[in-house]
This record gives sequence, C-alpha cells and structure tokens, in this order.
Amino acid sequence: MQSIELTFGESLDSAIRADWARLAEAGIPSLAGHTSPSNSPHITLAAGADMNLPDTPQDPWERLPLDISFSGVHIFPARTGMYVLARSVVVTRQLLELHRVLHEGISGALPLTRPDAWTPHVTLARRVPAHQLGSAMDLLDLRLAGRCTGARLWDSNTRTLAPLWNPA
Repeated sequence: MQSIELTFGESLDSAIRADWARLAEAGIPSLAGHTSPSNSPHITLAAGADMNLPDTPQDPWERLPLDISFSGVHIFPARTGMYVLARSVVVTRQLLELHRVLHEGISGALPLTRPDAWTPHVTLARRVPAHQLGSAMDLLDLRLAGRCTGARLWDSNTRTLAPLWNPA
C-alpha cells in the first residue's frame, strides 16, 4: 500500500503530537504508542495498493504551503465496539484544488481517497473502545489551525518515506 500525504509545519505537528500524548496519558490508545520514524501527523490525499504516482500537467505542490484549520472530530468505526478518532479538516477551495490536481495524474487510488468521496482528517487514535470516546473528546481543544508545509510518499511494502515536496 502506498499513500500520498500532506505534512505540517513544526507548530501544528507539535500540537497534534500533544493530542496523542494527552490521549495516551489518559489510557486511551493513541498514535503516541506508534514510535516508528515514519509515524507523524499528516493528511492522506491518496492511497492504494497499485497506485501510479502523479504525472500531472500541473504540479499540485505549487499550492503549498497551505493554511488549514480543524472543525471538530470524526469518529470512524473500526470493528465492533472500537473506533478511530480523527481531527476533521475544514474543507477549503485551496485544499480541494490541490487534491483534484493530484488525482488528475493518479490511477489506482482507493475510491474513498478520490475527489467527491474523500474525508480529509488527521488520525489521533485507533482502536478506541466506545466507553472511552467521551473522555477522549474532553481532552482535545478542537480549535486548532496551522499550515501544511510538505508532501511525502509512504510505501508500506518497503517501509520507506520519500519527500514529494519540502519547503525551501
């Protein structure tokens, strides 16, 4: 599986990592427990097992850096009685345009990451039991904003990260 991801500036990255830490300190399974160097806060733009990487007439990364803000949380079902907790990204015209341009040159992306089906979010915790969701919500300051400053490719088969765009 491969994924193309937006990464954040230092202050937003730190704020999301602080979310992870608060959840973990409260005994809620968060991404703080995933200590691999590849684990960092991000927004997945596209994912798929057999994706062909972008070859678009326009460079989607010309739109970076990109200001973003969060509007609350998403709770996705994981399995019976377990949930994924994620920060909801406010959808802006600029974010949608970057996403659309990227997908013009990709084939093989999973349907839920394609335009008109994509739910932009930043995952905070996986496998959260239903009885801990309220406690998790109480730990988060839902008013947060920052910048997407880079893009990367994660390849889970080779366990490698490759920068697609980094600030100069």
